[in-house]
Order: sequence, then structure tokens, then C-alpha cells
Amino acid sequence: MPAVTVYPPDEDGGRRVRIDGEISGRAFDFGDVVEFLRRAGLEGVDDLDVIRADWIQWRGGGPGDWG
Repeated sequence: MPAVTVYPPDEDGGRRVRIDGEISGRAFDFGDVVEFLRRAGLEGVDDLDVIRADWIQWRGGGPGDWG
């Protein structure tokens, strides 16, 4: 699995997402994280996978914190 970090929500509620050391973009919900993972080559990942994944590091709040 790739190293994934989701950073704390910013003032607009977006969270930067880093996959394997590269910033993938700003996520505003689980669907955005899923899309970034798909673009990184992980097909078949869905919202529940993102919530439950122990390989995603959530900083400044868990998967339920979107500002």
C-alpha cells in the first residue's frame, strides 16, 4: 500500500492529501480521497476503505473531520 497522509482541514475545509511523498491535491470529502488513490493506481477503493484503512494517516482529526 502507498504511504498516504491526509492533513488537517484548512480554513476552507479542504485537506491536503499526500501519496508516496507527492501532494495529490485538496480533498473536501471521502470521494476526493478515493479519486486521488485511483489516480495513484489503486482501483476498487471506496469511501469505506478510506475510513477503515490503517495505512492512511489522518492528521489534525480523523476521517470524520472536514472543517
